[in-house]
Amino acid sequence: MPDTQPNSQSKPQPRPPGDNRRGAIAGLIIAVVILGVGLWLARDLTAASKMQDCLMSGRTNCNVIEPAR
Repeated sequence: MPDTQPNSQSKPQPRPPGDNRRGAIAGLIIAVVILGVGLWLARDLTAASKMQDCLMSGRTNCNVIEPAR
C-alpha cells in the first residue's frame, strides 16, 4: 500500500513569475506616491516659510498675486 501523505522533505512548488512582478510594481507605486507627497509637502512648506518671512519683516502686502493669463 503506497503512502499518500506528502513527504515533508519534498521540494516546494515554484511560484509563478507574476508574483515577483506584482510585488515590485506595488513597491514602485508606493515609492512614487511617497515621492509625490514629499514634493507637495516641500512646496507647501516653502510657500508657508516665504509668507512667514514676509509677515515677520513687518509687511502688510504679503499675498501672492497671480499674473493674469
